[in-house]
Amino acid sequence: MRVLVIGSGAREHALVLALSHDPAVIALACAPGNAGIASLAESYGVDVGDPSAVADLAVEWRADLVIVGPEVPLVAGAADAVRDRGIACFGPSAAASRIEGSKAFAKDVMAAAGVPTAHGEIVDNPARLDAALRNFGPTWVVKDDGLAAGKGVAVTDDLAAARAHAMTLLDAGHPVLLETFLDGPEVSLFCLVDGTTVVPLLPAQDFKRVGDGDAGPNTGGMGAYAPLPWAPPGLVDEVVAKIVHPVAQELAGRGTPFTGLLYAGLALTAAGPQVIEFNCRFGDPETQAVLALLRSPLAALLHATATGALAAHPPLEWSEGSAVTVVIAAEGYPGYARSGDVITGSEADGVLHAGTRRREDGAIVSAGGRVLSVVGSGASLPEAREEAYRKVAAVHLPGSHHRTDIALRAVRGEISVV
Repeated sequence: MRVLVIGSGAREHALVLALSHDPAVIALACAPGNAGIASLAESYGVDVGDPSAVADLAVEWRADLVIVGPEVPLVAGAADAVRDRGIACFGPSAAASRIEGSKAFAKDVMAAAGVPTAHGEIVDNPARLDAALRNFGPTWVVKDDGLAAGKGVAVTDDLAAARAHAMTLLDAGHPVLLETFLDGPEVSLFCLVDGTTVVPLLPAQDFKRVGDGDAGPNTGGMGAYAPLPWAPPGLVDEVVAKIVHPVAQELAGRGTPFTGLLYAGLALTAAGPQVIEFNCRFGDPETQAVLALLRSPLAALLHATATGALAAHPPLEWSEGSAVTVVIAAEGYPGYARSGDVITGSEADGVLHAGTRRREDGAIVSAGGRVLSVVGSGASLPEAREEAYRKVAAVHLPGSHHRTDIALRAVRGEISVV
């Protein structure tokens, strides 16, 4: 099978790495890729936001399967364009991708499907903002209704800060979603979906805030671990039955069946699991931890999903133990990130590239906000965490920063579900 991956982040590096170990894959390419991916796959330049360009590359390269990693090309219709050219594509249609591309659409789908989620209100006019804010709090959740690379959300006890974030979004022409705050541990559950067949992967937990102890602004994700030793028995089955499957059925009933990876971001509240958000693709950085534990060949699994054969695929096989991902970010991230700094230690085992490029002199340099994802695995979560941070210590990027507490509360047994 000739497999083309679209994207340039550590998520795509993790996908390419898993595919490179699959004996069924006879050729592997990634567009546009990065400095780390280039050692495993052919690299091609492409504008990921241009569906026609993505489809043209798939045809020219003679791909048997295209895997679209990021949300931007999916929302733009890349999967539709590839399928229109007769090539199997792992990724939902533009219509189904609205589950991530529009939070208002996602809320409507969940309401129709009877899925538990936070109460929300869309505000598209500054004149309505203050009245709407009075319906929420004292912890305010303010979200960009559209795509924001994980950085369009403010969760704050400060009304002035909530209002300021909302006004920034409205001034940019973006509708705002206000939500009630959902208390409880957060869980990311990835599910493969081909219409109404749902196959869950391992649950994970990610860390959105930039600093230790969940301090500072939201980011695209600073680390993750899987599985969850504190998760209640039957959690995955409950989420699939009460949340993911009803949403898949609702989308299919609307004539926009979902094919690809449906990511449910959840809060485990006292009333049970409730949806914080849906994404239409593999999450980053959770993918880096989850795929490190997957033993089933990835190409056949994603091809089965893309071609409507998921129900016939054998049960998934997983390694025993745990995996931990720690993100190394450039100086200034999640604001203006410094780039062009030389990185050492980035070609070691378990170091996945995101914002990197290789200079003409051969040096690997930073070229983005989240620069690397470092993955450690072990027989237990403490061992995996120790391995991840041992690898982090061997990487040097001037001015970089990373969280030191990824999975720490779980290791200490400090997470509980009411």
